[in-house]
Amino acid sequence: MIQTLEWTESGVVFIDQTKLPTEEVYVTCTTHQQVADVIRNMVVRGAPAIGVAAAMGIALGVKNSKATNAADLKKDFDQICEAIRQTRPTAVNLFWAIRRMTEKFESLRPRTIAEIRQAQQVMIEESQRMHAEDIAANQAMGRHGATLMPSTGGVLTHCNAGALATAGYGTALGVIRAAVEAGKKIHVYADETRPFLQGSRLTAWELMKDGIPTTVISDNMAGVMMQQGKIGAIVVGADRIAANGDVANKIGTYTVAILAKEHGIPFYVAAPISTVDLATPDGSKIPIEQRNAREVTHIGGRQMTPDGVEIENPAFDVTPAKYIAAIITERGIARAPYKESLSELATPRLPS
Repeated sequence: MIQTLEWTESGVVFIDQTKLPTEEVYVTCTTHQQVADVIRNMVVRGAPAIGVAAAMGIALGVKNSKATNAADLKKDFDQICEAIRQTRPTAVNLFWAIRRMTEKFESLRPRTIAEIRQAQQVMIEESQRMHAEDIAANQAMGRHGATLMPSTGGVLTHCNAGALATAGYGTALGVIRAAVEAGKKIHVYADETRPFLQGSRLTAWELMKDGIPTTVISDNMAGVMMQQGKIGAIVVGADRIAANGDVANKIGTYTVAILAKEHGIPFYVAAPISTVDLATPDGSKIPIEQRNAREVTHIGGRQMTPDGVEIENPAFDVTPAKYIAAIITERGIARAPYKESLSELATPRLPS
């Protein structure tokens, strides 16, 4: 399995996704500021992976704290969380991870030096637990979603929602992996996903490693592939899912969803429950990150546009719930009306 990120004695280790597919380089972060930079600069990306990275960054910051009393440790903790909070505004898993780590920290209430040291270890263990939970959630999601995939034929995906976007296995690609493991004969069409090329660089790299047949297409080829009958289903990930089922995902997802609707092709979203944001009523309230214009103006370091031209570079768009056939989570499959089905899945279940 691809190791996207890992807690080690030396620090938090990340595969540098900006170097793939031509170089497999790993980066070791020894401070929470370095983890924040890794998230901000998309060395690690994908909402679930960002969430786990945030948790490990917080744990690293607490481990490095020199505080000798409760007040100073709380001050350090708040500063660490704020540094992580400022990295990526759209991926709700980031804020979910900060909230979960904060709740764990507040439950400890360390006072003495010995308690502070114990709190540091507990925070590390909590981040590692979140890492393991994410992989297990992805595998459960894959099992649920595999039942929706065609027995044979083409499946389109946009951006990268694989092991690289998670702690391992993947959300949308986890569904594809599970379908292949169940014996389904799937051929993946991977949108290149301009401007950061996550599909052509990352999705294709992952699937080639797994031996899953893959064809990369440019984003503007998706429609004709559907028209020609080459696509039987579409599955994508998500960075935030509003309470009504509107989904924020990589820019271009909305276009694919409309094309799928026109051609009568089911459009599925795969994401963990932590990506469901019941506090956000609909997609219009989801903040959309604007990224550096250079991602659009340059490809591989070469300038592709004239100097001075205006550039728009929203990292995400919002697909309205009406275009989505189902939302696949580790707890099961949600269908319209999403306000009810997502709320039911997201509500913690009491033991029977």
